[in-house]
Amino acid sequence: MLEAVRSSRKDFLFVSLVFLLCLQWVILKNLGIHLGHPWSVLAPGLAIFGAAFMLSWGAELAQFEIPQSLAIAFLALIAVLPEYAVDMYFAWEAGKDPQYIHYATANMTGANRLLIGVGWAAVVFAYFFKTKKGEVQLEPVNRLELFALSVATLYSFIIPFRGSLSWVDSIFLLMIFAWYMFQTTRAHHEEPEVEGPIASIGGWPRGRRLVATFFFFLFSGYTIWIAAEPFAEGLLSAGRLWGIEEFILVQWLAPLASESPEFIIAIIFALRARATASIGTLISSKVNQWTLLIGMLPLVYNLSAGHWNPMVMDARQSEEIFLTAAQSLFAIVIIANLRFSITEALLLFVLFITQLFFTSTEARNIYAVVYIVLAIGWALVVKGNRQGFLQIARDGLRNPKNFR
Repeated sequence: MLEAVRSSRKDFLFVSLVFLLCLQWVILKNLGIHLGHPWSVLAPGLAIFGAAFMLSWGAELAQFEIPQSLAIAFLALIAVLPEYAVDMYFAWEAGKDPQYIHYATANMTGANRLLIGVGWAAVVFAYFFKTKKGEVQLEPVNRLELFALSVATLYSFIIPFRGSLSWVDSIFLLMIFAWYMFQTTRAHHEEPEVEGPIASIGGWPRGRRLVATFFFFLFSGYTIWIAAEPFAEGLLSAGRLWGIEEFILVQWLAPLASESPEFIIAIIFALRARATASIGTLISSKVNQWTLLIGMLPLVYNLSAGHWNPMVMDARQSEEIFLTAAQSLFAIVIIANLRFSITEALLLFVLFITQLFFTSTEARNIYAVVYIVLAIGWALVVKGNRQGFLQIARDGLRNPKNFR
């Protein structure tokens, strides 16, 4: 009993702390208080960090009202909304100043590679630390995410060779996303297991629980809305002030701030031996980022610019997208057999982390080729991968209720 009381107090303090992280920026913004460096980046960045937690809690509570597979897709979508807000800001500004295309591409590619290279791998590491099991077993229903991700990844290889993103890409990628979300609505509805700081809210009467759910969504959404622009501009300003390349800051620091709560939650689930649900959520997040996020960029850009011309990318931006697509392909190959080992996770992590030290054009192309060669080798050598791909293709258009 005493332990339960202590846990309840800790949860209350944590929820309060997260609320205050958002509230501090809401107050500063509405009072018109202007901060100098580094607070002009830290204050809105911390608000986005806190808002991401609140969004994930709202999505977890929403599991009581919708099918579990849809809830996982919804949770994955909600969890990356802070990332979307920052990238949509860059895309909107790109319609007025083409220089911002550089930043929109940097943020998008950084977020996608960080999600796989750190997020996916961290789940396996945490699960091994907790259970001493060196492999995470995925569920057959995860083939739904893998099919959508495979189609989007194969299509994305076209983009860097064209050197632009257009409304045609938007239509195709958004159709994949819409189909994926539709498929998740056809899955079974199971009673969710809500853990962590909001576990007690899950036991509230439905009316009070819905009020809490909407509060988490609305307050965090408002916080992100007013924090995205100052955070993005603060990063660019900090880069100029400190002599750090703006592309690098936008590519790695912005996604780290907006996606770290999602990583933390995924690791917590893995430490509670719920690695399958954890990795499933992160795979769904990758689908969202590789379809909805990329697909929205040209639309926002065109809406801001007032025309339907494509977003023209320079050589570096094309190389970054090609490298990101190659990493995505290798990651799909690794888990096509619905198994994700600690050796494979370590390889993904090492390949990602070493990229931070080699940033030349040659290095980006070499890493992309390495990913593609490894993907081909893994598909031919590792047991079950070829059969796994065939099963993903067969299950891709089926009702998720029939997956085996």
